[in-house]
Amino acid sequence: MKSFIHEDFLLGNKTAVHLYHQYAEGQPIIDFHCHLSPSMIADDRQFENLTRAWLEGDHYKWRAMRTNGINEKFCTGNGSDQEKFMKWAETVPFTIGNPLYHWTHLELARYFNLFELLSPATAKGIYDKANALLQTKDYSTRSMMKKMNVKIVCTTDDPADNLEYHKKLKDFEIKILPAWRPDNVIKTEDPAKFKAYIEKLGKAGGKEIMSFGDLIETLDERHKFFHEMGARLSDHGLDRFYYDSFTSAEADKIFKKLLKGENLSYEESEKYKTAVMTELCRMNHKRRWTQQFHVGAMRNNNARMFGQMGPDTGWDSIGVPQDALKISKFLSSLDESEQLSKTILYNINPADNELMITMAGNFNDGSTPVKVQYGAAWWFLDQKNGMEKHLKDLASLGLLSRFAGMVTDSRSFLSYPRHEYFRRIVCNYIGEEVEKGLIPDEDELLKPIIEGVSYKNAKEYFGF
Repeated sequence: MKSFIHEDFLLGNKTAVHLYHQYAEGQPIIDFHCHLSPSMIADDRQFENLTRAWLEGDHYKWRAMRTNGINEKFCTGNGSDQEKFMKWAETVPFTIGNPLYHWTHLELARYFNLFELLSPATAKGIYDKANALLQTKDYSTRSMMKKMNVKIVCTTDDPADNLEYHKKLKDFEIKILPAWRPDNVIKTEDPAKFKAYIEKLGKAGGKEIMSFGDLIETLDERHKFFHEMGARLSDHGLDRFYYDSFTSAEADKIFKKLLKGENLSYEESEKYKTAVMTELCRMNHKRRWTQQFHVGAMRNNNARMFGQMGPDTGWDSIGVPQDALKISKFLSSLDESEQLSKTILYNINPADNELMITMAGNFNDGSTPVKVQYGAAWWFLDQKNGMEKHLKDLASLGLLSRFAGMVTDSRSFLSYPRHEYFRRIVCNYIGEEVEKGLIPDEDELLKPIIEGVSYKNAKEYFGF
């Protein structure tokens, strides 16, 4: 009987099979947005077992387990590693239809050459076989990345980070580059936490931050340091785009109010966030970086569990659709002063697909291909239906052939088959369109599309 994961997995037509195996399968990986730990790469961590490699920090799996009635003890609690794995194996059969089912079996196949379906009946055998392999040097973090043909990785790093692990990775054959993620500078909802962060940022920059001017000067110095360390991308994880007119005096007054521990009004918060984001984007333009905006997530919904566990533990969801007017005004304000850098827009609400694609088109000025472009299907949209809709919408309203392609957006070193998953879905979509007669069956047209969205477009767009 054919195994679930086979050479033509997800490829539903002859053209798709040809395109994938001929043009996509062998392409290297540029993972220009992820949450991998630089310290684990620098230390070349050897995972103790499959639970540590697979479930540690993976809030996608934790959400599924909780939904399946698994006690928190076996998600993030004090259950043993083997108990946690067995509870995950108990959950996997119930994830059919969820991308976790596909990812799980792709990862077992590609890393461990294991093709059995994970279930309570097969769990012990799979766990033991994978654990034995994980003890070998071929399964350290660096070795696993090389095994997946990864060439460049951009991690996610706070401006206050000293990037010590990136320094240690300078000679690693895979480029591990920092990416600037200054979200903490606009988290004004808790003035005490905000002040503590500003003090931390000041120490990193060697300057006491007492005014808005000091803040921007320190951020610019840190931005310069990141640039010297190889950073060429910023990333901004926002609930939404902000826009309100502001003056430097207003921004300074609001910043000092925060340092005093006072809460901001809605208008003050909007002005401050607009001012900071404007200055950050000007820095990106000055150093010719690409800026990414991941918008629309409604985070930390479960106040009780957030209080116990903190962020990024699985209590987030899709937020409301974006305000098109504010996106337009913010991007236009940068464009008007000729300070709009290369930009990638990502949405988490599928209702925003067409908005984001057409908004990006407003700011493409012919200076470079897709200067402003639509990013990969993100987070809750990072699944077969979400990717197919993404591809159809982008093809209809933008230039699919110029799309920079997939990212893992993951904390897991076992997540690289997500690039294969994406490539197979792309090839199947293009193949279907060819066989319907909607796209010419000409390899000289199809080859650049598949190679581009798999690897080459990202390499050219970011200039790595």
